[in-house]
Amino acid sequence: MKLADYDISAERGFLSDFEPDRVVLPHALQPIRDAALNLPHWLPSGCIRALLDALPEPDIEAFLVDATDAEARLAMVHYSFLVQSYVWGEPEAPRALPATLARPIWQIAKRIGQQPLLPYSGYVLDNWGRIDDTAGFDLDNVTMLQQFLGGQDEAWFVLIHVAIEARAGALLAEFPTLLEAAEHDDASTLHAALSTMCTVWDDINAIFDRMPERCDPYIYFHRVRPWIHGWKDNPALGAGLIYDGVAETNGEPQSFRGQTGSQSSIVPAVDAVLGLGHADDPLRRYLDELHIYRPPQHRRFIDDVRARSTVRAAVSKLSDAAVVERYNDNVEKLARFRTRHLEYAATYINKQQRDHEGNAVDIGTGGTPFMKYLKKHRNETQAQLLRDRLAV
Repeated sequence: MKLADYDISAERGFLSDFEPDRVVLPHALQPIRDAALNLPHWLPSGCIRALLDALPEPDIEAFLVDATDAEARLAMVHYSFLVQSYVWGEPEAPRALPATLARPIWQIAKRIGQQPLLPYSGYVLDNWGRIDDTAGFDLDNVTMLQQFLGGQDEAWFVLIHVAIEARAGALLAEFPTLLEAAEHDDASTLHAALSTMCTVWDDINAIFDRMPERCDPYIYFHRVRPWIHGWKDNPALGAGLIYDGVAETNGEPQSFRGQTGSQSSIVPAVDAVLGLGHADDPLRRYLDELHIYRPPQHRRFIDDVRARSTVRAAVSKLSDAAVVERYNDNVEKLARFRTRHLEYAATYINKQQRDHEGNAVDIGTGGTPFMKYLKKHRNETQAQLLRDRLAV
């Protein structure tokens, strides 16, 4: 197993292998790029649909014939932000998306193997720049390329995810070694790989802990979160959104899940390599459904790791307390990550909804209840420690 075969690297993890802020789109798409980058100036007008209705419709089919992967993915970033702005930029959600936006995003999404609205890849993985291209992905060196309203809170929310994704590359880099060591019951190599993963988890959790530094819960709830909702299980859109001009939909409303950090491939990949599972519940079914919203190569990586991994079985049968301890350390650090996610859901969403409307909401941007099941999944993770082996 080679990470490069799955569009993954030790240095960047699941982040794009190109520099998004350095990609130049062809002249025909410049009005689209300009409009997307102007969203922080246009959205406060409250009349965004009139501005977006006036945009030209480039020949996307011709563009995609010669477009590089980087160009297609950057076009997806810009179009997906325009689509989200059209839907959520005014008080009442529209019944339909105009053909000038619907046809292009449908075609681009089809080309890159994703869904025709804002995905996590467009929000995070392909939506960053570096102040110094020769330096890494520390929070003092990354910028958010495409924004909605703009500002520190929106950028910080996204850039925390960018920094986590990049650091996770070193975690993913241990997977090939871990899988092979498990197949050969190689205790020393298992211990070394699991130890490295523990160190990386400490860094990931430290980055995640920094979310409140520059992303205020009130600002997040009222100025960041509204733009990333989808149109499945969303009362504001009923049966979904019509994509005008897209022949294959036959004029029927389409329902897609909204952008969410649960579309990140890090946690499901770690679950897969460690052999962790979750009992059937609404969140489990929802997370399974989100798999199609990931980039195709990342989906394949998770599937291949899950199919191949014998790590949990190998650690369980080895009479090596040190290996068991390192395995358990990884499970506990993953549980800590899930605990922090649960805490943020309570602070950034539930409390804000309660303060705003007098009751707490339990619906995420993906369109499903989350609080109860986030806690359940955290508890299930902790319950899968290999406690019976600690006395070995």
